[in-house]
Amino acid sequence: MPSMERNDPRQYDDLADQWWHPGGTFELLHWLAAARATLIPPASFPGAVLVDAGCGGGLLAPHLGGKGYRHVGIDLRVTGLSLAAARGIGAVRGDVTALPLATGSADVVVAGEILEHVTDLPGTVAELCRVLRPGGLLVLDTVNDNPLSRFVLVTLGELLGLAPAGLHDPELFVDPRRLTAECASHGVRLQVRGARPSVPGLLRWLTPRSRPNGGGPLGRIVPTRSTAVLYQGRGRKAEEFA
Repeated sequence: MPSMERNDPRQYDDLADQWWHPGGTFELLHWLAAARATLIPPASFPGAVLVDAGCGGGLLAPHLGGKGYRHVGIDLRVTGLSLAAARGIGAVRGDVTALPLATGSADVVVAGEILEHVTDLPGTVAELCRVLRPGGLLVLDTVNDNPLSRFVLVTLGELLGLAPAGLHDPELFVDPRRLTAECASHGVRLQVRGARPSVPGLLRWLTPRSRPNGGGPLGRIVPTRSTAVLYQGRGRKAEEFA
């Protein structure tokens, strides 16, 4: 089989056994999922719908327990969706650029580590905001578009094994100013803040012999003033925007 191009989504099929492998390839995604969940408040009413766009293997599920949402996950890859469904997510196969959901059907929309993989950012943002009801909450995290983020995530990250080789195309990384403008055009006033992995966690991940026993996360994501590499976003859709 010929080698895949950067950002080919079929790579996730080859890496499916890593979604829930402690200390594995997707370890950092577990930290990001936990940090993402802290931006999501408990459901304001029974049956509130949370749409997890690009849900992958369902890493957000353990962090939403007790918050009261009906958790719907959308993803292209069946391998990830099967793992998400096993963790109680309502798994739906679909493309984030054309979400198979009704307009205004979601109370919360989450886009975790997906925007840096889409080839149509305006179309994707439009879809995320379309399915969000007026007054609903958008939560996201992604990778900034600049030389530093390209070096950290692609050059250094792939060298150290922190990111699978070829999984990211740096041409798709997302400038936060562009993202906030796209969201604003659809009635969502997005506020962003920087984020980074904890240094002790990274050292444990890079040094297997120093890892503690057990299957818990090796580290966590902490907020930072700098949005230069990773950043989180949170914003509500205007009540009058329909």
